[in-house]
Amino acid sequence: MEIGSSPFFSAEVLAYNNTGIITGTGGGDGSKFYWFQDMEDGKKRSRNNEFMDLHSSISLFDDEMKDEQLQWFTDSDQGRGAVFESNYSEMNDYFDQIQSHYTEIDEFDDSRKKRARKSSSPVSVPATEDSGPSQSGGTGRRLWVKDRSKDWWEKCNHPDFPDEEFKRAFRMSKSTFDMICKELESTVMKKNTTLRDAIPVRQRVAVCIWRLATGEPLRMVSKRFGLGISTCHKLVLEVCAAIKTVLMPKYVQWPDENKLNKTKSEFESVTGIPNVAGAIYTTHVPIIAPKSNAAAYLNKKQTEKTQKQSYSITLQGIVDPTGVFTDVSIGWPGSMSDEQIFEKSAFHQSAVKDQVKGVWVVGSKGYPLMDWVLVPYAHQNLTWTQHAFNEKIKEIEKMGKEAFARLKGRWSCLQKRADVKLQELPAMLGACCVLHNICELRNEEMEPELKIEISDDEVVPENNLRSMAAVQARDYIAHNLLHHGLAGTGFL
Repeated sequence: MEIGSSPFFSAEVLAYNNTGIITGTGGGDGSKFYWFQDMEDGKKRSRNNEFMDLHSSISLFDDEMKDEQLQWFTDSDQGRGAVFESNYSEMNDYFDQIQSHYTEIDEFDDSRKKRARKSSSPVSVPATEDSGPSQSGGTGRRLWVKDRSKDWWEKCNHPDFPDEEFKRAFRMSKSTFDMICKELESTVMKKNTTLRDAIPVRQRVAVCIWRLATGEPLRMVSKRFGLGISTCHKLVLEVCAAIKTVLMPKYVQWPDENKLNKTKSEFESVTGIPNVAGAIYTTHVPIIAPKSNAAAYLNKKQTEKTQKQSYSITLQGIVDPTGVFTDVSIGWPGSMSDEQIFEKSAFHQSAVKDQVKGVWVVGSKGYPLMDWVLVPYAHQNLTWTQHAFNEKIKEIEKMGKEAFARLKGRWSCLQKRADVKLQELPAMLGACCVLHNICELRNEEMEPELKIEISDDEVVPENNLRSMAAVQARDYIAHNLLHHGLAGTGFL
């Protein structure tokens, strides 16, 4: 079978125009080729439909993707919102628990503070200078303070309290105490205020005297009298200052002519030495080492004796035959000698100005022999006359020493290291001297257990002979003592 060229695809009859439609170009009937064109058109429509379907599918797919993404974001937002709301709720619950916990803690602290206040018995009572609320004047203002027991003082202050017990506590009788309160009333009395009532004068004076008498620390004074520690300290200083201002000029003074003549007669009747106005003695009062200039207050003799550093201030006084102080010099540092302290005393200043004439003040070997100071012989190998003279001088020295022993025994604060400032001590020591004189003048007997013995070391001055006239006068007195003594025994 021979295969020839197909007439349907002859080049003469087929051509492809630019429109993409095949037309016949040859002779014959052109309709013969319409079927081919229809087939091509069908194929085109089919491809177009397929393309449109594909496009529609793609668009539908995109829309579905968008819907799914939108749904996902919506669901995610809702999920996150739900999670946030859940977390927020849990956090609120947690903070509520914390707040409740701290509220319980605050309530517990408040209840504990209330119990503490109840246990310390804070009460609303009429206020004093130390304590208590007051509503005076209708102001309604109140002070809350610790309620302190005043039972001990109220018992001592009661009229039925035994005088013996009162004297044991305050070193003086009720009558003497009343006299002191009356003397100091105008100075120490305070007025009531709108907030508090003033502490009574008797209680003020009692606080000071009990502190000086016992030497107890301020916390014990506070406990005894039902007052604050700072209040007790303030009262002690105020009353001591009042005693120094009001009572010292009256009870510690150099005797006038009449009293001086009486004093000289009493000393001469005991010892045979004429014109003696008093016995002079110096004692040391222990103190805590001061922060500044401590070396000046070092008591060298006491330090050597105890092998422990001791600090003190001095109290020098002249006493009459009854043991009453007629002159005092208070507060000089403990490193100073008896001679140095005496030269700074008011008596020495008066004597230098010729205001003290015709009298002797008898002292120990720690003082120099002067025109107005009579001391024992200090050299070795004494004669019989000199030895006899020294024995008489010792009797006068003993009077002065015993007076100081009663001073320290009655006012025990002088035996202990004072827990007050150095500048506050002279007023306290001066008050002790005044109270001592009052007790001696009113014949207040000391309890036996209060009596003590004192010993203060003496340092002999390098120049212990200051006046040749005093040397001659001493020899004359010694000679007369010996001869009067021998005459009394029948040897002369």
